[in-house]
Amino acid sequence: MADRTRASIEIGAPADAVMAVIADLQTYPEWTGEVKRAEVLETDPATGRASRAVLTIDGGALRDRQELAYTFEGDSAVRWSLVKGDMLRSLEGAYTLTPGADGASTTVEYTLAVDTKIPLLGMMKSKMEKVIIDRALAGLKKRVESLR
Repeated sequence: MADRTRASIEIGAPADAVMAVIADLQTYPEWTGEVKRAEVLETDPATGRASRAVLTIDGGALRDRQELAYTFEGDSAVRWSLVKGDMLRSLEGAYTLTPGADGASTTVEYTLAVDTKIPLLGMMKSKMEKVIIDRALAGLKKRVESLR
């Protein structure tokens, strides 16, 4: 799964505020669009952040129930990978946060690589990843900035 789709957005908030929204998985149905339900199964005792969760996804062409494992790197990054899913063979994603020089803004890069159990043409897979990323980044920006 070498091919990854990437996009980034600037959000008018410090990195810790952005990561607080990203780490609050249970609120994803309120702002992501595709996530209809999120249930945290396990948390990291050291950070209190999710280490494993189940997301119910309805993204039009992609409807799935995914169990994901999460690894947080403070307020600078979070990575997740598929443990099991109905429609996916594998999934790897990450949000990487880079604070702006002013400390009041953050650039968020979203990286995603998805491999479905049903074959998709490369162009279709890339388009699906791009739509997921663009919607997630737009929703994240709107959510974070509305809480400021």
